[in-house]
Amino acid sequence: MTSVKPATTGERTTFDSLDPATDEVVGTFPVHAAADVEAAVERARAASSWWAGLGFAGREERLRRWKNVLTTRSAQLAELVHAETGKPHGDAMLEIVLAIDHTAWAAKHARKVLGPQRRAAGLLMANQAATVEYQPLGVVGVIGPWNYPVFTPMGSIAYALAAGNAVVFKPSEYTPGVGRWLAESFAEVVPEQPVFAVVTGFGETGAALCRSGVDKLAFTGSPGTGRKIMAACAETLTPVLIEAGGKDALLVDADADVAAAADAAVWGGMSNAGQTCVGVERVYVHERVYDEFVAKVVDVASTVRAGSDASAKIGPITMPAQLSVIRRHIADALSRGGRALVGGEDAVGDRFVQPTVLVDVPEDSAAVREETFGPTLTIAKVHDMDEAVAKANDSRYGLASTVFSKARGMELARRLRSGMTSVNSVISFAGIPSFGGVGDSGFGRIHGQEGLREFARAKAIARQRFRPPLLLTTFDRSPKTDAKVAKLINLLHGKR
Repeated sequence: MTSVKPATTGERTTFDSLDPATDEVVGTFPVHAAADVEAAVERARAASSWWAGLGFAGREERLRRWKNVLTTRSAQLAELVHAETGKPHGDAMLEIVLAIDHTAWAAKHARKVLGPQRRAAGLLMANQAATVEYQPLGVVGVIGPWNYPVFTPMGSIAYALAAGNAVVFKPSEYTPGVGRWLAESFAEVVPEQPVFAVVTGFGETGAALCRSGVDKLAFTGSPGTGRKIMAACAETLTPVLIEAGGKDALLVDADADVAAAADAAVWGGMSNAGQTCVGVERVYVHERVYDEFVAKVVDVASTVRAGSDASAKIGPITMPAQLSVIRRHIADALSRGGRALVGGEDAVGDRFVQPTVLVDVPEDSAAVREETFGPTLTIAKVHDMDEAVAKANDSRYGLASTVFSKARGMELARRLRSGMTSVNSVISFAGIPSFGGVGDSGFGRIHGQEGLREFARAKAIARQRFRPPLLLTTFDRSPKTDAKVAKLINLLHGKR
């Protein structure tokens, strides 16, 4: 089984995108070589000046029109997402809705976040008017993932566009059709210039984008590939934004709403067949509610079934190679004393993985230490929340986390080493501007004010309003002036 199928037609290499549930061909796409990528970036660079020249109001008007296209044709896009990833149509719609909401936010707030802002000049520079504004970088390269082929890359694409940049997007080889659809729909509302272009292919195409002269590269994928991206971009000192997966934990305190926590754990861990970088993979539960929580998780997880029919709640594993990873993690956990209360080794099939709930799994096992990216949960009993926090933080990842606690939710959230935390809900931060992680989960932020500023460069401007009584920036400065400055600085900052 494969979800991409290379082929050569004449001198042009192409590949097929396949439905992971059936191997049916969804579409055929070119494998863009380095020269193709460089040409796309050059066209985007010429377009970027025009796009930036529209100003905040002009770009907002175009992005609003694009948002309307995304909204009115969302069912069509969801069907394409379903075809290329296998996820249920409803789950595809959910990620599209979030992407639309973020696009609207970026368009509306770009001027306020990036426009000129006054800064206090200070007493020594009281004759200066100081401002800081954020200018477009130029051309932003985006390399997107297959698991959320709309929501995740749009966190970079929409914000980069709102900031005034052109974009060249390399979608995953598993979801090239979604990438092409996004670019073509944008071209309907911005037909004048190739402001948003797509290049398709495999790793070599992504590497070519890194070396193409883009002004910034935003990547979502595995930590290993993220390191390769950084190395390629380092050759030209191209700045990068990396979102590289996670091993996210959910904490359940003694006073938690156990039923809600159990439901959140199953949905957070198994929606999209567990192929969610911010999904729940580890659960740490206070000993006082452990038995009740585990029983409820088993009840909920037992109702979830993977399949391609309309009644299935999760779809196939989109990337076939991930099946062996999931199988290895489950087998390792069971061989080291873990128990499968739902699923187990037999849950891993040729295309689908049924939900698996594991308990009594050692903390140093692969199922706890490595990203599984499948519909599995490990649940561990802890004496208190101090132990839960310590175990949750004992990871090289630091993307997202979840806390269920009535009295200590915010306190525990702040103690968790992760870029995002939801309290008494799961993955809620995905709909709120500001998204990113730490450690092997990457760096930089998308969404929100931070996301807009990721795709702009700060420009500070000082404008002299009147000649200062003490002119410091001249070789004609006298010792008397220096003495006055020394006295003034001592009055301002010396010990009292």
